[in-house]
Amino acid sequence: MNAPDVVDVVALGESMVTFLPTRAGRLADVPSFDRAIGGAESNVACGLAAAGHAVRWVSRVGSDGFGDHLVETVGGCGVDVSAVGRDSWRPTGVYFRTAGDRATDAHEVAYYRAGSAASAMSVENVDLASVRAARVLHLSGITAALSEGCLALLRALMAPGEDRPLVSFDVNHRAGLWRDAEGPRVLLELARGADIVFVGEDEAEEAWGISGGPSAIRAALPEPGVLVVKQGAVGATAFVSGAGRWGLVAPRGGAAYGHSPAPLRPDTDPRPQDADPSPGPTQSAGGRVARGGSGPAESGSPHVRAGDTDPRSQGADPSPRPMQPAGGSGPAGNCSPQVRVGDADPRSQGAGPSPRPVRAGGSGPAESSSPHVRAGDSHPRPTPEPGTFVPALHVEVVATTGAGDAFAAGFLSATLRGLPLKTRLRHGHLHAAAALTTPGDLATPPTRDTTDRLAAVADDAWGTLRLGPGWTQAGTAPEEVRTP
Repeated sequence: MNAPDVVDVVALGESMVTFLPTRAGRLADVPSFDRAIGGAESNVACGLAAAGHAVRWVSRVGSDGFGDHLVETVGGCGVDVSAVGRDSWRPTGVYFRTAGDRATDAHEVAYYRAGSAASAMSVENVDLASVRAARVLHLSGITAALSEGCLALLRALMAPGEDRPLVSFDVNHRAGLWRDAEGPRVLLELARGADIVFVGEDEAEEAWGISGGPSAIRAALPEPGVLVVKQGAVGATAFVSGAGRWGLVAPRGGAAYGHSPAPLRPDTDPRPQDADPSPGPTQSAGGRVARGGSGPAESGSPHVRAGDTDPRSQGADPSPRPMQPAGGSGPAGNCSPQVRVGDADPRSQGAGPSPRPVRAGGSGPAESSSPHVRAGDSHPRPTPEPGTFVPALHVEVVATTGAGDAFAAGFLSATLRGLPLKTRLRHGHLHAAAALTTPGDLATPPTRDTTDRLAAVADDAWGTLRLGPGWTQAGTAPEEVRTP
């Protein structure tokens, strides 16, 4: 059997056929629906493919028409779907939702996914070689909640080994999917084993009881080399350190593909830390080659350190402005309170209530594969590194669904290209803005040229951008995007 082609990103997880109402109202009153698709991992895969990356989606669907529709639609976005399995006994999952914003009490979602083909994914029926043949493997907590087999699959894929790619993990806490109260503990375990982690400030509080802001979340999650805390309409804060076990985004997967990952180290730069944090308009579209790489990059794809950070932005960003409008480009959900980048170490301030049921500051031992971390104690770790904050954009929100997935796709795209940390966050916000200004779960992101151009504007210009429906097709200069 031939080895699978190595791609930039493999995204593994369930996608479902989505039925969107043709008008507002209760599900009981809506007479008809339009068909679309929805799934956190396939959304990320399609977003990355649209940004020019080689991407593979791995899942299972039923041997039915809905399965055909999913595979054809995701494949039509330029994603490799050759490793999607078919199940003759289980159906493809579907769900219905109302037109209202998910953040309101009036929003309804009716899932028909129990016993779906994807929920039966396991180590035995998934092509593990195809999953591991990637520079980055993107997973989410939704898959872990589907079944014991799915959880065992994620644990196997995230286990240390020479054939493990760099792992990106979106916590995606969905309380309703978990069969018991173990969900938060499992999500914390998985997040601690990943290299890049995305988590919402609101879901960290809901799942783990951490209410001290991004710094408190980082104190409870020091292991990932990159931690991105999404703060809704306020913006997002990213932390980078040498705590991750993997360093480079290898051009051909893990060591099994001829590349041994190097230990992750924060980038260094002789320029002063308070230098101009804004990437200039002449920033190369291909990014910069990370220093300290262990070999030449593959043609057109420079080595990228997972923890690579623009030293110009560390500590240089001003404190976030007051709460951004509700139309910001952060993930769905209620706006989070303002967080100051310069907050003191949360371990000396208290990190809020202990997480449930596994507490970041609790007294019981954590699972053996996940060392116990206490957010409020005197653990002999160095003081957490400062975060890099980028405010959200002003966005005319059409629907919040899929914004978090789009943010992850934008951030990962910029990571694969070796762009500075601040620019990665801006790419995340721009991709999220595309999702926020379209009605469905799956949005067409801005072109790479448009994203690069808007991500390179000065800080004051970034704060004045106003994005509404259709902005991704506008093709205008930054000053033309803004409203008076």
